[in-house]
Amino acid sequence: MAETLKIVTFENEVEAKLLSGLLDEMKIPHLLRTYHDSALDGSWQTPTHWGHLEAPEQFKDEILRIYNEMSKPGNLTESL
Repeated sequence: MAETLKIVTFENEVEAKLLSGLLDEMKIPHLLRTYHDSALDGSWQTPTHWGHLEAPEQFKDEILRIYNEMSKPGNLTESL
């Protein structure tokens, strides 16, 4: 994969995996990076930031468009 840059920061794993799945379907190269540190038993991972997505710069605009579309109210539903 070409050189990557951080494009999106995630609040939770569900959000990260949803976007990653959409990008996989569209064959857009990307990497998910979690802030979980197993050496510290996850104590470094904050409750407001799960991790981020990296991708080649040429895909930035498309990834942000997809992320913004999936994040619109009503496009994601939570099960309680």
